[in-house]
Amino acid sequence: MNFLAHIYLSGDDKAITIGNFIADGIRGNDYKKFPKDIQTGIILHRHIDTFTDTHKIVRQSTKRLHKNYGHYSGVIVDILYDHFLAKNWKTYSNVPLAKYVGDFYDLLEDNFDILPTRVQKMMPYMVANNWLLSYASVDGIAKVLEGMNRRTQNRSKMNLAVNELEEFYDAFETEFTLFFAELIEYSKQELKLLHSQ
Repeated sequence: MNFLAHIYLSGDDKAITIGNFIADGIRGNDYKKFPKDIQTGIILHRHIDTFTDTHKIVRQSTKRLHKNYGHYSGVIVDILYDHFLAKNWKTYSNVPLAKYVGDFYDLLEDNFDILPTRVQKMMPYMVANNWLLSYASVDGIAKVLEGMNRRTQNRSKMNLAVNELEEFYDAFETEFTLFFAELIEYSKQELKLLHSQ
């Protein structure tokens, strides 16, 4: 899953949310350097990724992209699924998306010193371009995919995946909706287990 989903699946705990958000940049046992609740967020993130990568519905989505994007298909699906979460936000939260992401940016700002350097460097771009809110539109997703393609020196051609998004829009949305319902329940159970340890 991509940024917005990981943040959402953290629940209301701010430290867990930070951990879940920064987890991609934390290697191996380095997570142990962080306070307990941030560690919980990092571990939760890893469990969510494993659950997602091995799920049959997600594999159905990635299969549709595999011919054109190879091993980048999973990354693209993560981004597309964040689009459907943002677009259908009212189904999942009573807090308007604009307020939700604004509060999240404030949380990062308040905890700037604990963020890994990579996240500190990314944050100004994320906030200035309001990435999380932009996910709600196809144009916003197109910009994200263009940025990801640039990061691969144009090798991935991920920018072109907006074509598949538009062509198979309903199929991707149905797959997201079915999968995300399962992922919400899985994440709640994982959080309970992590808290009990």
